[in-house]
Amino acid sequence: MGLTNASVGNKLLKKQKDFSKNEIKIALIGNPNVGKSSIFNALTGLNQHTGNWPGKTVELAKGNYTYNDKTYTLIDLPGTYSLFSSSKEEEVSKDFICFEDHDLTVVVLDSTMLERNLNLASQIIETKDNIIICLNLIDEAKKKNIKINTKKLQEKLGIPVVETCANDKKSLSNLKKEIEKQCIKKTENKKVITYDDKIEDVIKKMQITLKKYTNNSTRFLSIKLLEKNKLFNKQIFSFLKINEEDEKYVNEVIDNCQNYLKENGITDYQNTIISNIIKSNHKLYEEVTNMNENKPSKIDYILTSKKFGIPIMILFLGIILWLTISGSNYPSLLLSKLLFKINDIIGNFLIKINVPKTIYDLLINGVLKTLSWVISVMLPPMAIFFPLFTLLEDSGFLPRIAFNLDKLFNKAKCHGKQALSMCMGLGCNACGVVGARIIDSPRERLIAILTNALVPCNGRFPSLIAIITMFFITGAFGSLKSSILLTLTLVLAVIVTLITSKILSISILKGMPSSFVLEMPPYRKPQIKKVLVRSILDRTIFVLGRAVSVAAPAGVIIWVLSNVSINNVSILNHLVTSLDPFAKLFGLDGTILMAFILGFPANEIVIPIIIMSYMGNTTLTDYSSLIELKQLLVAHGWTIKTAICTILFTLFHFPCSTTILTIKKETNSKLWTIISFILPTFIGLFLCFIVNLIFRIF
Repeated sequence: MGLTNASVGNKLLKKQKDFSKNEIKIALIGNPNVGKSSIFNALTGLNQHTGNWPGKTVELAKGNYTYNDKTYTLIDLPGTYSLFSSSKEEEVSKDFICFEDHDLTVVVLDSTMLERNLNLASQIIETKDNIIICLNLIDEAKKKNIKINTKKLQEKLGIPVVETCANDKKSLSNLKKEIEKQCIKKTENKKVITYDDKIEDVIKKMQITLKKYTNNSTRFLSIKLLEKNKLFNKQIFSFLKINEEDEKYVNEVIDNCQNYLKENGITDYQNTIISNIIKSNHKLYEEVTNMNENKPSKIDYILTSKKFGIPIMILFLGIILWLTISGSNYPSLLLSKLLFKINDIIGNFLIKINVPKTIYDLLINGVLKTLSWVISVMLPPMAIFFPLFTLLEDSGFLPRIAFNLDKLFNKAKCHGKQALSMCMGLGCNACGVVGARIIDSPRERLIAILTNALVPCNGRFPSLIAIITMFFITGAFGSLKSSILLTLTLVLAVIVTLITSKILSISILKGMPSSFVLEMPPYRKPQIKKVLVRSILDRTIFVLGRAVSVAAPAGVIIWVLSNVSINNVSILNHLVTSLDPFAKLFGLDGTILMAFILGFPANEIVIPIIIMSYMGNTTLTDYSSLIELKQLLVAHGWTIKTAICTILFTLFHFPCSTTILTIKKETNSKLWTIISFILPTFIGLFLCFIVNLIFRIF
C-alpha cells in the first residue's frame, strides 16, 4: 500500500488546552452527493444558518449541537472532489481546510463509491492532524451487497472511521461520541501515502525549510509548494507569514527541488502525485472492500440515451408544470381572497382612526394591494414547483438532465454545468445566477449568468399561463393543454439560450469549452420531510421575501403614477401614450410596454398593471375570470399577434430587480450587469419585430 506513520508534531500539545473550551469548531467536508448535508442537518437540526465566508461570494452553512454540555459548531463546506480543484466553491473548501483554524475535520465518504471518495480523504489526511472518517450511506452499501471492513480501513488510515446513516440515530450518536473522543485524545498515528523515493526526498527538504516558520504539520503545504502554483503559493507564504527576503530563499529551494526531480526523470510532478494517490487508494479499496462493482442503473440506459433522454426530460418538465398550474389555481384564488379581505380590515381600521385619504390610498391601494397580488400569484406555484424540483434533485434525476444537455451546451462552446444553473433559473433567475458558481471557468460562468434570464422564472409563469389559456386553449383539458404549450415555450427558451450562448462564446466571450467530470450519483429515495422543509424555507420563502421587498416600493411608484395628473391626465397615461408608437413596431402597445417597465421589481404585477391601465383605475385591479379578462384585452385591440408578441416579450426581457442586483454581486461589474439587462431585452424586441412583420406581410 505504501503507507507510513506521520508525526503529529507540537501542534497537538499546543492545541490541547483549546479542547477545554465550550465551543468546538468542526469542518465537514466531502465529495458532492455523499450525504454530507444530510449529516449536517441531522446533527444540527434547526440550529443552523448560512452566510458568506469573508472575502468570498460562496455561502457556507453553519450549525451547532450540544453534547455532554459542550457546544460543537459544524461548518458544512461546499462539496469538492479534491484539494487540487479550482471552482469557487471548491477553492473555499480548500482554503478553509488549509488556512482556517478549526479543531476537527470530519471527512464524509459515500460507502457506495468508496474508492473515488478516498482520493479526497487521503489529501485531507496529509493536510490535517485531527480527522474522523464518516463512512456514510452504509445502509445503501448493504443493499448493493457492498461490504466494507471498517476496522481494517481504520487500521490502514490510522484514523477513526465511523459508519453512519442520516436516518439512523444510533449511528449519529456513535459519530458524536467519536467527535468528543477525538477532541480530547486526538489522532496520534495517522498514516499518509508514500510517494516515489525522489519525491519523498524533496518533500522532506521542503518540510525542513518550512519548519522554521511553523510548528504545525507542513507535509501538504510542502507538496503544494512544489507545484509552483503562484496564487496558492502566495496564500501559503501569507499564511506562514514569510517575508519577501525569505520568500526568495524558499522559491530557490523549490527550484532546486524541481531541478532534482527533472534530473531523476520526474518531469510532471503533479500528475505523478495524483497518479500515486489513485493507485494507492485503489489498492486500499481492494483490501477493505469485497470488490462488487457498482454498475450503472438499468434505468440510466433509458434516461441518458440519445433516443429517449431529452424527450423524457421534456415529459418530466411538462408533468411538473401541469402539477404546478393545476395545483396552484385554487390556492391562489383562496389566498387572494384572504389577503384582500385583510386589506379591507386594515383599510377600515385606518378609516376609523381618521388617516388622511392620501396616506390611506397610498398604503391600501398602493403598497398592500401590490403585495397581495405578488404573494397570492407567486406563493402557491412556488410552493408546488420548488418541492417537486427539489425531489428531482434529491432523487438523482437532475444530474441526468445535465448529462443529456451537456453535448448541446458543448456545441454552443459553453459549459455543460450551465444546464444545472438554467434549471435553477426556472424557479428563480436570481437562484440560477448564484447557481452558476458551480462552473469553474470565469468565461463560461459569465455566459451562464448573462443568459440565465432567457429562461422564464416562476414570476413569469402566471402571465404566460393566463395569455396561453385565453388565446390558445379551448375545450376540455385546459390545464393539460396549457402545460403542453407552456412546455413548448420553455423549449423555445432553451433553444434561444443555446444560440445566444454560442454567439457570446464566439464573440465578446470567445474561448473553447472546458471539460468537466459529471458525477452520476445513485438514485436515492428522497427524504420527503426534509425536502419540504428545505424547499419551503430555503427557496420558496427566501425568494418570496426578496420579491416582496421590491414589490412594496413598486406599489408606491405605481400609485403615484396613476394618481398624480397633468392636465387632468395621469402621469401613467401620459407615459403610455408616449410609448405607444414605439411599442406598435413590436406588435405591442404602450400599455403593455409600460407594464413591463413598472413590473421591473416583480414580474408578477405585469398583468395587474395592464388591467389597471385599460380600465382607467388608479389602483391594481383584480379580475373575476379569464373570460372577462380576455374581453377586456380584445376590447383594447388585442389579437393573436398581440398575444404571441406579449408571450415572447414575457419570455425574453430584462431580468427583475432582484436578479439584476444578484448579477451585480456575482460579477462585481457594472458593465456586465448592464449587458445582462440589454441582452434579453434586445432578443425579445427582435423576435417581436419579426412576428409583427410576418403578420403585416401575410
